[in-house]
Amino acid sequence: TAALAIPPIFRRRPSHLKLSIAAYSYRKYLAAKPPQMDMFGFVDLAADLGFDAVEPTSYYFPADVDDAYLARFKQHAFRQGLDVSGTAIGNNFCLPPGEKRDEQLALTRLWVDRAAAIGAPVIRIFAGTAPKGVSEEDAVKWAVEGIRASLPYAAERGVTLALENHGGITATPEQILKLVEAVDAPNFGVNLDTGNFHGEDPYLDIAELAPFAVNVQVKTEIQRKGASAKEEADLGMIINILHRAMYSGYVVLEYEADEDPYTAIPRHARRLHELI
Repeated sequence: TAALAIPPIFRRRPSHLKLSIAAYSYRKYLAAKPPQMDMFGFVDLAADLGFDAVEPTSYYFPADVDDAYLARFKQHAFRQGLDVSGTAIGNNFCLPPGEKRDEQLALTRLWVDRAAAIGAPVIRIFAGTAPKGVSEEDAVKWAVEGIRASLPYAAERGVTLALENHGGITATPEQILKLVEAVDAPNFGVNLDTGNFHGEDPYLDIAELAPFAVNVQVKTEIQRKGASAKEEADLGMIINILHRAMYSGYVVLEYEADEDPYTAIPRHARRLHELI
């Protein structure tokens, strides 16, 4: 398989998993106008539900966030007994050299600084979306250039960049591993999103990518190729795959299903706690 083209991440011990929750799970409330939840309330809710950590998605920080705000957020999470497992940005590196790519590099650099400020060791990034008429070969080339340009500064700040399997040029294990092999940096790896593979057997794709994961976002649903609707994910199988891959790190619940997160997330959190 494509996974054999590059060595997996070396693990020194058997799989050790910790449970985190993504702020994106509560986007309905965080993005409401006016907001019905802020990032501090999100932290409090995560503590109430017994999570080990939080993943504060960049989209939901206030527009005027400053160093004082980030320091308060870090302290608030600490006082609630929570780690900051990482954060996530919505970048696009499928751009040729020029002003638009420079804007994306600046966005990434800004959030490297913010990740370091709140104690987030990893940032979920995207490869991006290829512009209409651009070949996949060119899109991959540009994405690799954007990632490579961002990694040295991230390394200086002690931050790892994790590329998500997010459709387009990262839709399959083969595609994303091609990018991982091309970048080949110690502070770079895969953000494994368990809901983003849509082949005949998504669990096989998850298993192929798991040895290269530095962060895992677990969805409660999957959708197979040709299926008209999503199905409930087998969380036990997903956790077993991670154990077999000797993955150690955070399992981040990123809830996207239709049921209200206030009622659904406690149930899924209990199940993941039991499995972990």
